[in-house]
Amino acid sequence: MSTNKAQGKMLITGGCGFIGSNLAAHFLDRGWEVVVYDNFARPSAELNAAWLEGRSNGNLSILRADVRDYVPLYKAMKGTSVVAHLAAQVAVTSSVGNPLYDFNVNAQGGLHVLEAARVSDPSPIVLYASTNKVYGQLNKLRRTNGNLRYYTPDYPLGIPEEFPIDLHSPYGCSKGVCDLYAIDYARIFGLKTVVFRQSCVYGPRQFGFEDQGWLSHFVISAVLGRPITIYGDGRQVRDVLHVQDLIAAYERAIECIDACSGRAYNIGGGPQNTSSLLELIYRLEVKLDRAIPLTFGNWRLGDQRVYVSDVGNAKQDLNWEPTTSVEEGLDDLCQWVEANKNMIESVSVEGGPQRIPVDDGSVTSEPASNIDVIKE
Repeated sequence: MSTNKAQGKMLITGGCGFIGSNLAAHFLDRGWEVVVYDNFARPSAELNAAWLEGRSNGNLSILRADVRDYVPLYKAMKGTSVVAHLAAQVAVTSSVGNPLYDFNVNAQGGLHVLEAARVSDPSPIVLYASTNKVYGQLNKLRRTNGNLRYYTPDYPLGIPEEFPIDLHSPYGCSKGVCDLYAIDYARIFGLKTVVFRQSCVYGPRQFGFEDQGWLSHFVISAVLGRPITIYGDGRQVRDVLHVQDLIAAYERAIECIDACSGRAYNIGGGPQNTSSLLELIYRLEVKLDRAIPLTFGNWRLGDQRVYVSDVGNAKQDLNWEPTTSVEEGLDDLCQWVEANKNMIESVSVEGGPQRIPVDDGSVTSEPASNIDVIKE
């Protein structure tokens, strides 16, 4: 762990989540001052906060606050050089059940981040964690069927950023809104923004659930001897990306921000790091040397049959590409789960991946017209 003077100051919204806590730890280790901003809606947030506090070296602040509330967000951004906006409602199923909450967190909260950054002096870099769901269900792609997976022969390198945006589900719409706003804030206001359309990120400290974080959910269930339900036929394919490779992309974007500002990048494992659900089950059965109890359910709304990221633009502009193979990443995650069984089992799964807060009037949206008052 570095003991150097802070290299810079980073605000991480959703910093007690899976990606956020790993990102915070990485930059703390490199001597940055890190401000974690999180509403602790996830049951695992307390555990991740305690883990971060144990490695803070005096450079960590944790704020319990919500991105739907503009004033504390604006104040927290003071003096920051980089904002990583990760706070979100993350499950498609939850967005269908409560689209208003999903919109308020993802779309309105995201706009709060961008607007607070725009009026800050100086304005920080904003890195936005978007999703491959902005490309929709992709059901018009020509698809062939294999025994264990689907194939899209017309896109051997994966889906490029030029592929048409096609927002499906409230989650896809709310994340897509902020995705496009982030690009436009660079174009119209000159804010230095970078959008990462992320695909299936996994790794340690991911407390995966059935509705979100499927790879981690499969690993945790397999290691703990829990049954797994596959929705659909299991041949759906994703490219998977270890969290440390994702962090490397964030770091590279900061280093070359003048070249990549205002751009969106598909960030995933790429065609070299793909797996179908069935293939992952079989890999885990071989690793654990036992059968995994498995059932099948109906296809879920908006599920993509195949999504693989074309990471060519990120390789060209950021000099980045994934370095962790599927096997290496699975080994790493399995080892973390084995070493933390009691902690993982202590996380309640009631209500899904997030405890959906009830709006009680305490969360407010402060318009930009009041910014002079806020600055005082």
